[in-house]
Parts: sequence; structure tokens; C-alpha cells
Amino acid sequence: MKVVLFCGGQGMRLRDHDENVPKPLVKIGYRPIIWHVMKYYAHFGHKDFILALGHQATAIKNYFLQYSEYESNDFILTNGGRDVTLLNSDIADWRITFVDTGLKSSVGERLTAVRHLVEEEEWFLANYTDGLTDVDLNRMIEFGQSNNHIATFLAVKPNVTFHTVDIEEDGRVMAIRAAQAETTRINGGFFVMQNKVFEYMEEGEELVEAPFGRMIEESRLGAYVHDGFWACMDTFKEKQMLDEIHESGLAPWLVWRNEAIPRLGETRPPLP
Repeated sequence: MKVVLFCGGQGMRLRDHDENVPKPLVKIGYRPIIWHVMKYYAHFGHKDFILALGHQATAIKNYFLQYSEYESNDFILTNGGRDVTLLNSDIADWRITFVDTGLKSSVGERLTAVRHLVEEEEWFLANYTDGLTDVDLNRMIEFGQSNNHIATFLAVKPNVTFHTVDIEEDGRVMAIRAAQAETTRINGGFFVMQNKVFEYMEEGEELVEAPFGRMIEESRLGAYVHDGFWACMDTFKEKQMLDEIHESGLAPWLVWRNEAIPRLGETRPPLP
């Protein structure tokens, strides 16, 4: 399947990190988060990427134009450094299409702008490019397709602590309590979509508001519940958290290092 990655946001809450680096290029370890997301999809066999660009599009283009395989792969150096032999490769078999979708476009507008690139695909994948997970993508795709949802999103527990408040009309607080994590779910930004999604979208609309609302009315919107690892990089604090997890050597989203997860086309247990 083709994978649409929304790369056009300004990442305002990450400005304290480096305002000259677009959010998709903020690094976790030695590679930017967009690389981690793409490696995740490539692990499951989906290597045809469409980057819906906007803010600092040139920086993202240049990153891949100047991509160095030696940063994240083992290699052999011989002949006094004149010959280098890679022992493996990251992106040699990836296809990446770069599309400028506007500086201030919404996610819905960016998706519409690349419609012509997925119009012959019955199903495609999409991602906000700021979240990481260890979910079995094969199972999520199977879930969305078997239920014939127009769109299915990953439903996860929020990775921040927040509280709910009971307030009287006069402003008095009657109770404050931690939100129930077991019953609170948010959109994790990983999508499985039918091409029919465009039939539910109108010009200028954001993706998850009116279009998803129309799908809900027809019972055609799905949520794939995941209780494993998920985290987004929306703030500098969250970036630091992901750095710490990566440095520990136990980053759950590095699924390409975990051969226990079935690859595309392999036999796997039935859905629960």
C-alpha cells in the first residue's frame, strides 16, 4: 500500500528545540522522527511513500537528497577509505514522492492535494508523522478491511496525565479527579483508508471533523484499539522522553529489530 505522510505542520510547541528544524526532521537518536515512522511502515512491506509537504519543505527534500546510509548501517572501509561497502541499507528500495501541499493547509487539504497519487489504490495508509507505536500494522489493516470501514484510526491511551473537573454554575469546583485511562482513547494518528474517503470530504475541510462525522453517521468509521506502546512528539518534553527511551536500547517502536512481529504476507495468528 501507498503511505501518505503529512509533513507540513509548523510544530509550534517544539520551537524551544530548534525553530529552524521542521518537526518531521527533529531527531530521535541519530535519525529524525520521519525516518522512524517510515522504517516502521517499511518493516511491514509498505515502502511507497508520499510526503505531503508544507512548512520548510526544502529542508525535508534536502534531507533525503543528501541521505547518508552510513549513519544507521554497518559498513566495511577498505583501500585507505576510498572504498566503502554497506552491509545493509535503509532506503535503497523505498520510493518517495515529494508534493508541496501548501504552507497553511490543513491535514484534510493536504490529503486532497495528493488524491491523484492514490486514486487508483483501493486502500492506502496515512500518518501525521509525529507519533510512534509498536502496533502490529498487519492486524490493524486486516481489521479495517474486514469491517469495510472507510477509515480506521489507531485508538490509544493518551501519554499525558490530565484531570477532569466537576464545576457548578457559580464556578465552584465540586470534584477533581484523574481521567480514567482505561476508558479514555484518542486518535493516535495511524490511519488505514479506503479510496472512498474522498467522497466524504468537501473543499477546505479538516480530516477528522466533518468527514469523519459523516462516516460515523453511516457507521463506516473504525477504531483499532491498541494498549501497547504509543507516544507522540508534540512538545519538547515528549521529545526528551522519546530520546530517553531510545537511549535505553529498549525502544518498542523499533519493530524492524523484533522478528517476532509477522511481516507482510507471513502466516500470523487469527485476530482475537
